[in-house]
This record gives sequence, structure tokens and C-alpha cells, in this order.
Amino acid sequence: MRHKQSDYMHWSKTQSRARFNLATSGVALFPFRELPGDLEKLEINGDNSYGYAPLQEAIAAHHGVDPECVVESAGTSMANHLAMAAILEPGDEVLIEHPAYGPILDVAQYLQANVKRFPRTEENGWAVDPETIRRCVTPKTRLIVITNLHNPTSVLTPDSVLREIGDIARSVGALVLVDEVYLDAVYENTPRTSFHLGPDFVVTSSLTKVYGVSGLRCGWILARPDLAWKMRRLNDLYSATPVYPAELLSVVALKHLNLLRERARRIAEADRKLFRDFLKQQSALSAVWTDWGTTSFVRLSPSRGSNADIFLEQLRAQFETSAVPGRFFEMPDHFRIGMGVNTELFVEGLSRIGRALEACETTKS
Repeated sequence: MRHKQSDYMHWSKTQSRARFNLATSGVALFPFRELPGDLEKLEINGDNSYGYAPLQEAIAAHHGVDPECVVESAGTSMANHLAMAAILEPGDEVLIEHPAYGPILDVAQYLQANVKRFPRTEENGWAVDPETIRRCVTPKTRLIVITNLHNPTSVLTPDSVLREIGDIARSVGALVLVDEVYLDAVYENTPRTSFHLGPDFVVTSSLTKVYGVSGLRCGWILARPDLAWKMRRLNDLYSATPVYPAELLSVVALKHLNLLRERARRIAEADRKLFRDFLKQQSALSAVWTDWGTTSFVRLSPSRGSNADIFLEQLRAQFETSAVPGRFFEMPDHFRIGMGVNTELFVEGLSRIGRALEACETTKS
């Protein structure tokens, strides 16, 4: 029986909301009224066979690639699904990072892949160690999967490490799938996509996390042309054609990415500074600090228990504040904090986390 559900997505849709929501994964929503361009030209219906050419060209220009390498998708989750489904056959070996974003594992299991793991450890700053991957790959490995920035920790994997991973993959005839949906949250000297590192790389991304237009569901895959065509044909099974008005608006958004990103950047950077100061004051919490990103993965001190779920349930029930349980990343003593939505809300949410920690300590005493 195939794994046919995502526990994380179910939790996100039914239990993550709170008055002070720090369980977010993306930045504040960009207002429709502030989107530049002649919005009166919006149409409901339009021509689309295997991709809306202006959108493919805009995505290609953003990454400096040939439009033939671009595959449209409904967000990054569908991009990951399409990419893995086009590459993997049932029983193929796929090597996925740990901790990992739950829906990526869910898709691999749904596709009946033989899932193996390689660790990213907190002691090593959650960094990817190519030698660890080298020890984990086998002649049966078909795909290596990582997120960059890492979800949930926001750790950046540099090109030098990615090149080594590409070499390892090539040595066994595998490909490397890099989910780059958070990469543009590196606001200074933003790395270019790892797709440029060679034909062994397949990249997924979207406008859903860093730009505040998640409702457009504008996602994409970058792949060499023959594989990209295979993915387009496979997508016929999921959606005959995308939503045309969303494609038109996505082209407008891609033409003004700096405007969208800078609006979110101001909020995210303010929140990150506040969060860093907050962590310095909390002996019960720790996190590997990163310079970029909109999420942080927080470890609850062992003195407060080995499972953060109890703390998070109390936080939500008594203090109207939510964060993402670490169990969805296979790390039950951690939880993920989201930044970049609303600084006033974020400040109060942090304050309530502090009060919840104090209440836990009082209860134990």
C-alpha cells in the first residue's frame, strides 16, 4: 500500500493557525493592489500547450537558462513530485537528507522508491558533508535530494560542496535534485541556481516562499531539455493546463522580483535580529544561527523534555501561539520558527514563547 498522505500538510492546514502564528514558512503576502503592471489585461482563458511561453521565458531569464529547460508546475511541492516521478521507478534508490522537509519524503515513499538517508547534524552546523554522502551512495542510487537553503534550518550549501555532490552522483549514474525555494532569501550575493553546475542537477523552486505571492502557485523545474520534456508529458496526468490568469500575473511578478523581495526582506531582517536577541536570553532554547532565510530550527533543552510537542501544545492552548513541531522533520525535540510576515506579531509571539517556558519551569518546580 502506497503512502498517500502528508501528515505535515494536514497539520499545517488544520492545526497551525493561532493568534500569533510563528508556524509560517513564507514571507508576508504581497498585496494585489501593489503589483505593478496593467492588470486590466487579465484574461480567464488563453493559449497553453506545454507551458506559457512568456512565463517560461521570464523564469529562464531569471536563472540565465534556456527556456527549453523550464517546466512549469503548481508550486515547489508539485515540482518535486514531477521531478522525482520522472526520474524514479518503483524500487529505485533515492538518498535524502535528514532532517528533511516531510512532503519530500512523502512523495518518494508514494512513488515506491527505496528511501535511504544521509545525516545533516546539529554538531556540524546542519551542513552537508560530501564524504557522508559518498559513504551512503551505492551503484543502485538513482537520485540524491537536498534543500538549499535547508528546510528547516536555513543553512546554505555552497557551490563547492554541491559540485562534490554532483561528482559523487555522476560516479554512480545518479542525478542531484536541489529544492531551491528558499535560496533567494540569501539577500546579499545571492547564489545562482545550482542547475548551472552541470547536467546532473535538477532544480525546483517557486515564488511561494520568498516573494509573498504563494497564491499564484508559480513553481518550476529546471532540467536538461530531454528530461524537461519527459516532465511536461508526465504533468498531463496531473493537470491538463495551468490557471491562465495566474500565469499572466506570475509574468508580472517575475518582472518586478526585486520590488517583491525587498518588501519582504525588511520584515525578515527585522525579525531575524529580534529572534537572535531573544535566543541569547533563553537558556532553554538553542539554534544554529544562519545569516539568511525565513525559518530557524530551535532545539528545546533536554531539561524541558525530549519531545517539543507537549510544550507546543501548551504554547498554542494557553498562549495563542504556534510553531511547527519538529516531529515533521523527524526531530521531535526541535521546532521550526517562521519569520518575515509581521514584526509586531513576531515580537509578541516570541514574548509568549518566553512566558510559556517560564510557566513550564514553574510547573516543574
